[in-house]
Amino acid sequence: MNIDTFDLRHLPDAFYDDPFPTYRALREQAPVKRMPDGSVFLTRYADIVAVYKDPKTFSSDKHEEFGPKYGLDSALFEHHTTSLVFNDPPLHTRVRRLIAGALTPKHIAAMEAGLVALVDGLLDAMQARAEQGETIDLIESFAAAIPVEIIGNLLGVPHAERGPLRDWSLAILGALEPALTDAMHARGNAAVTDMLTYLEGLVARRAQAPGDPETDVLTRLIQGEVIGEGGVTEKLLAKELLHNCIFLLNAGHETTTNLIGNGLKSLLDAPDQKARLLAEPELIRTAVEEFLRIESSNQLGNRITSIATELGGVALAPRTQVTLCIGAANRDPAQFPNPDRLDIARSPNRHVAFGSGIHQCVGMGLGRLEARIAIGRFLARFPNYRLAGPAVRSKRVRFRGHLAIPVTLL
Repeated sequence: MNIDTFDLRHLPDAFYDDPFPTYRALREQAPVKRMPDGSVFLTRYADIVAVYKDPKTFSSDKHEEFGPKYGLDSALFEHHTTSLVFNDPPLHTRVRRLIAGALTPKHIAAMEAGLVALVDGLLDAMQARAEQGETIDLIESFAAAIPVEIIGNLLGVPHAERGPLRDWSLAILGALEPALTDAMHARGNAAVTDMLTYLEGLVARRAQAPGDPETDVLTRLIQGEVIGEGGVTEKLLAKELLHNCIFLLNAGHETTTNLIGNGLKSLLDAPDQKARLLAEPELIRTAVEEFLRIESSNQLGNRITSIATELGGVALAPRTQVTLCIGAANRDPAQFPNPDRLDIARSPNRHVAFGSGIHQCVGMGLGRLEARIAIGRFLARFPNYRLAGPAVRSKRVRFRGHLAIPVTLL
């Protein structure tokens, strides 16, 4: 691709299959690339980390960006400008504190037994189908089934009510793509509206019958938190509560689905690394970090300058929108030797797949646990899995994953 004409809103189909040559060219020739809409696109690791570490200069507030994109009176605008990830302190601080209290290392470790049981049940079901000669889709039958259950458990969504969650999530996150069609816009707004209606009822039920706030994130968000000794109880407004429940369901869903799917597909593309992980299963922790780096589930982040500043020798005026290309940063040779090679034992591996600074993903410990258990136990059960047809990439630039990975297991 000619980097002079690079535009996130007009990308060729080939880009979605392999964006990394384009990112490499941008990083080498225009690391702070001025885009047609006046924003800048960053591809160097050092520049992106610098932005993450300076939230005062580089704000996460999205009102200016999302107003024209969605319309000020739209459900999508209200949702994305109220959720944790697209806000600065103090809202960001209040919501993150409440959520983080239920996602400590102790609480995440307590989820492991249930996660193992869930994964083993999915593996049993896939094996039974494989023994009948069926081709298995790793996304539908495995990768996508895990995070919906885990986040559903965290929020206490009854199993019988989890059916719509995946489609709602895909519609809402799909509307974050740089190029937004009318159909994507309509689906996203409808999904937010339907999800709010559902959550209002769920919150009312939970308020009447609370769970354990130590493990039930929804109960924790409803009840709030006492700040300081003898302090007041800090709670979210009703709107903040509902939209951050949507955020939790969405943030923990597609990125983890992509991580598991990308990891299993990456091993098929690098048979030497697959063989090594089978021989040394204790490498699963560093392997997951490498999957996060080389095929980052979330490829893009966004900020807006609050004051005039400079980045990489380029002057940026106040209110300049900045796109952080996580996928490019995680393959920057200045940070990662031989960056396009999968190395399941890579160390150090200071990738930014979960961001950095105050907005670093609050659920990253849970996502890592899900990937370790899912990929590790899958390999132990089906070491000889292989493609049964072409893997189908989702045509999305922000979230990198697959729509389908058909495989033969036995």
